[in-house]
Amino acid sequence: MDAGFVIILVLILAVGNGSVCEAAAAGGHPAFFVFGDSLVDIGNNNYLATSARADSPPYGVDYPTHRPTGRFSNGLNIPDLISEEMGWEPNLPYLSPELTGQKLLVGANFASAGVGILNDTGIQFYFPANIRMSKYESMVSYLRSAQA
Repeated sequence: MDAGFVIILVLILAVGNGSVCEAAAAGGHPAFFVFGDSLVDIGNNNYLATSARADSPPYGVDYPTHRPTGRFSNGLNIPDLISEEMGWEPNLPYLSPELTGQKLLVGANFASAGVGILNDTGIQFYFPANIRMSKYESMVSYLRSAQA
């Protein structure tokens, strides 16, 4: 996936969620949803039985905690920088057990290293596109029903 496409997709999802954005208003900003591969994965692969992992050094050496987080970088990645620049609370990996309650209103990161936009791409990593979209739709439905 082209890095420029990822950036555009992240920005569109950050601002284009209609009533989900309204549901997140209590959090002070729109819900921020991220889809992509290792360029924007903030740790979903930590919760998958996969060989595509970033949970050991040198990953995270420049992250604020100086520890690996599941990001496939030595520090912050694009969603982190967007959240920081916009003054938003950073979102969590969708698979994180910490993503509950009010944290759902912040949005979620559905990115997973090794996957692509086609269901067949990265199927060995257990988080193909159709499953990620299904999880996203379930989360949006939940947020809409909580708003009603």
